[in-house]
Amino acid sequence: MATVVLLRHARSTANGSGVLAGRSPGVELDETGRTQADALVDRLAQVPLAAIVSSPLLRCEQTVTPLAQARELAPVTEDSLSEVDYGEWTGRELKTLFKEKLWSVVQQHPSAAVFPAGEGLANVQTRAVAAVRAHDARITAEHGPRAVWLLCSHGDVLKAIIADALGQHLDSFQRIVVNPASVSVVQYTDTRPFVLRVNDTGGELASIVPPEPEPAGDEPPAGDAVPGGATGRSA
Repeated sequence: MATVVLLRHARSTANGSGVLAGRSPGVELDETGRTQADALVDRLAQVPLAAIVSSPLLRCEQTVTPLAQARELAPVTEDSLSEVDYGEWTGRELKTLFKEKLWSVVQQHPSAAVFPAGEGLANVQTRAVAAVRAHDARITAEHGPRAVWLLCSHGDVLKAIIADALGQHLDSFQRIVVNPASVSVVQYTDTRPFVLRVNDTGGELASIVPPEPEPAGDEPPAGDAVPGGATGRSA
């Protein structure tokens, strides 16, 4: 199966504002975010990309635009990768949300958290994981199992995808950190996902590209882990 680069959108005007933006219209990249988006072109220069798939929200669209233009790729918009629908929490100050009873549920038992007039985090994980797996299967079929593609979405959505890839219960997903413009990398197989990076904000990325296949019989079956740990690329 293909390898997916999970990109959180770059810093937006809502990040650091103390307000839960959610799906509020008009939230765009700030100056730092625009710089981060431009930097992705060089940062991913050694990573061939077969496709770019993005949340429909403006901050994600703006994040992938420089990269998409540099690669001459048309991003595919995927509604199922949109931000959490926080319902009545949308647009409220975090300092007031801290006092809500639901806040502790979101922190300690997120699989049971359903936002008033919004959606539940369990539903977010279901829709997001289904979307990433569907696109991964499509891209693998079109470009082969060594293909690499990029998905741009939002913090809680990406944390839910990563938790699933790690085999963690959703109730553990708050242990995962995904910063603006950070990269996490997952390689799906027929049996299990492999998590190659989490919250990488500046490391080299060339090594995430799958190597050429070893001679028949010299590598384990696809989806198998190597006892003792993988050895990386052949010399």
